[in-house]
Amino acid sequence: MPTVVVMDVSLSMTRPVSIEGSEEYQRKHLAAHGLTMLFEHMATNYKLEFTALVVFSSLWELMVPFTRDYNTLQVVLVTDGCLGIGRGSLRHSLATHNQRSENNRFPLPFPFPSKLYIMCMANLEELQSTDSLECLERLIDLNNGEGQIFTIDGPLCLKNVQSMFGKLIDLAYTPFHAVLKCGHLTADVQVFPRPEPFVVDEEIDPIPKVINTDLEIVGFIDIADISSPPVLSRHLVLPIALNKEGDEVGTGITDDNEDENSANQIAGKIPNFCVLLHGSLKVEGMVAIVQLGPEWHGMLYSQADSKKKSNLMMSLFEPGPEPLPWLGKMAQLGPISDAKENPYGEDDNKSPFPLQPKNKRSYAQNVTVWIKPSGLQTDVQKILRNARKLPEKTQTFYKELNRLRKAALAFGFLDLLKGVADMLERECTLLPDTAHPDAAFQLTHAAQQLKLASTGTSEYAAYDQNITPLHTDFSGSSSDRM
Repeated sequence: MPTVVVMDVSLSMTRPVSIEGSEEYQRKHLAAHGLTMLFEHMATNYKLEFTALVVFSSLWELMVPFTRDYNTLQVVLVTDGCLGIGRGSLRHSLATHNQRSENNRFPLPFPFPSKLYIMCMANLEELQSTDSLECLERLIDLNNGEGQIFTIDGPLCLKNVQSMFGKLIDLAYTPFHAVLKCGHLTADVQVFPRPEPFVVDEEIDPIPKVINTDLEIVGFIDIADISSPPVLSRHLVLPIALNKEGDEVGTGITDDNEDENSANQIAGKIPNFCVLLHGSLKVEGMVAIVQLGPEWHGMLYSQADSKKKSNLMMSLFEPGPEPLPWLGKMAQLGPISDAKENPYGEDDNKSPFPLQPKNKRSYAQNVTVWIKPSGLQTDVQKILRNARKLPEKTQTFYKELNRLRKAALAFGFLDLLKGVADMLERECTLLPDTAHPDAAFQLTHAAQQLKLASTGTSEYAAYDQNITPLHTDFSGSSSDRM
C-alpha cells in the first residue's frame, strides 16, 4: 500500500528538546530522524514501495510527489500534537467540521480507502495534560477508525523516537516472507505488497483470514481454462536468495553501491525454484494453483510488463471450496493421470471446462443485453422489418415486440416503449394501398399497448404479461395460433 508522509513543520515543532550529553535538538529534528529510519527500512525491504512527502504549517508543500495514481493509501502524520489556536487551527476545524460547506469541507474521512497513522513527537503524559490526545483520536474516528496513534515512551530522545517508529514498522511495514513449495522443491520468497487480512462475512465469520507462510502448489492448469477469474488482490512474488548461514543475500543497508551490486550478482548465480517456476509457466502458458489456507486458494502466473520484462504474480481468490464456479470444487480437481481417458482429448483439442451447472441458472437464459447502441438499434429494426410484412409475420412480430417490452420494463427504459409506439404508428400511416387490412389493425393495437406500458402503471406494465395479437375478421390462422 503506497504511503503519504505528512510532516508538521509549524513553529511548535521547533521547540527545543534537551538531551543530556549532546547538542540541543528540536522536535522537528527528532521527527526527521524517525522518518529517515522509516525511509531506510523501505529502501531495504520495500524497494517497490511508492512514497510521497508533504510538509505543512499554515500552508503546505508537496516535497516528493507520487509517480503513479493509487486508489488506496497509508497516511503517516508526523506532529507534536499541538492543535494551534484561532481560525484554521486543528481544534477549530474539528469543532466546525460539520458546519463546513461542500467547497470548504474537512479532509476527513479521505475520499479513498486509507489508514491514518499519527506519530507524535511527544509522550503520552504531555498529550493527556491537554485535549490534544482526544482531538487526535477524533481524527482516527473520522477516518472510519482505520489507523493508530503512536507516542514516545519516556523522555524525548533519539533512541525513544527510533523505538516509536520501530513499532510503526512492525505494524505496517514488515515484509511478508513465505516459503513457496512444490513437491520437494522450495524457494524463499517475498510477497509484495503484503497481503491484508480478509474478513469473509462480518456477521457469520468476523475473524480475519490470513494467508499461510507456507505457500504450497497443489496443481497446474491452462490459462485458457482459468480465464480471467475474480480476485481479491494481486501481488508480486519475489525470490529471496539465502547464503549458507541463512542470511539474505542482497539485502540490508550497504555502505556503497559496489557492495550492493556485488551482492546482487551473487544472488543472481544461485539456482532458485522461483525463477524456474516463472519461466515454466511463461513458456507452457499455464498457471499454478496455490494453497493459501484451509479452503483458500490463489494462482501463480507470469505477467509481462513489457515485451522484454515479466514478473511472477500471485492473485488471491475469495475463500471457499468453490471460488471459481466453472472449475467446480477445488478439492475435486486432480491430475489427468487419474482420469479414465484424457479430458483434453488425444490431440489436446478440447477442454473439460467450464463445468456445466446442475441447475440452470437465470443468467443462462436468453436475455436481452444492450451494452452498445447498435444492439438496441438492431432489435428495433427487427420489429420494423416484421411490421412491414404483416400479417404473414404476425407471430414473429409479437415475439420480438414482447422481448423488447420485457427488457425495457426490466431496465426501467419506459421512454423506449413510447418511442417504438410512435414508430409503429408512423409505419401504419406509410402502409401502401395494397397492404392487407389486418396490418393496420395490428400496428395500431401494438402501438396502443406499448403506450399503456410506458405509463409504468401496474395494470399495463406487468413484466410477465405479453401483448397478444388483436383478433379481427381479417386475422389469419397464423395469428390465431399465438
